[in-house]
Amino acid sequence: MSAGTFTPRPGAAPVSRMILAQTALETRMLLRNGEQLLLTVIIPALLLVLFSAVDIVTLPVGEGGTGKSVDFLAPGILALAVMSTAFTGQAIATGFDRRYGVLKRLGASPLPRWALMAAKTLSVLVTEVLQIALLTVIAFALGWSPQGNTLSVAVLLLLGTAAFSGLGLLMAGTLKAEATLAAANLVFLLLLVCGGVIVPLDRFPGAVQSALGLLPIAALSDGLREVLQHGASLPWGDAAVLAGWAVLGLGAAARFFRWD
Repeated sequence: MSAGTFTPRPGAAPVSRMILAQTALETRMLLRNGEQLLLTVIIPALLLVLFSAVDIVTLPVGEGGTGKSVDFLAPGILALAVMSTAFTGQAIATGFDRRYGVLKRLGASPLPRWALMAAKTLSVLVTEVLQIALLTVIAFALGWSPQGNTLSVAVLLLLGTAAFSGLGLLMAGTLKAEATLAAANLVFLLLLVCGGVIVPLDRFPGAVQSALGLLPIAALSDGLREVLQHGASLPWGDAAVLAGWAVLGLGAAARFFRWD
């Protein structure tokens, strides 16, 4: 029998195909998880609808936008959606994958470890696109009038995703799964209240306000508001804060992440 009769030949698939397959698997697992959907989709949507219907954050006319609550809230809720997926959701899911030995088994497969991280990142981006599309539709239904340009928004969202993803992977790769679950949810709640998502940072004392402004959620929220509410170009200060967190988080995750 001549060589090459037996097809297909056994062996690893191309890395690009493995990444796409793992991305599809990670995304399906996320969308089938009710708790993750509650965190990444339902809570941001409910907050947008609820706080748009009250006057707690109504802006004075002339401060930017139309003075409607939704004009202030929508950018902050978009930032919250990025944090909930890239940080909280990814930290919890990766932490339990690590606990149950999923990462260790995948590490022994032909899929390179960097490709696994790439697949997780792509899964986060796919989920964020779905989140942002849904929240945008809801915000438009509530009377949102966004300004600015799409490119600046995309740059801020990508920088925010990188920052939160690095911090989420760092937490998942260094803490036990139960500790990651508790810490990720606690951080989510604290940043929801103190990160300028719903309550403007200028409601806090001056010294506290300056410190909170350095948080990635505050930089992303404020940056998105500058573009979408006030029609500004890319806010370089907020972008620099997000880039700094991205470098620190991803660098620390690469250095300290434990696979078992």
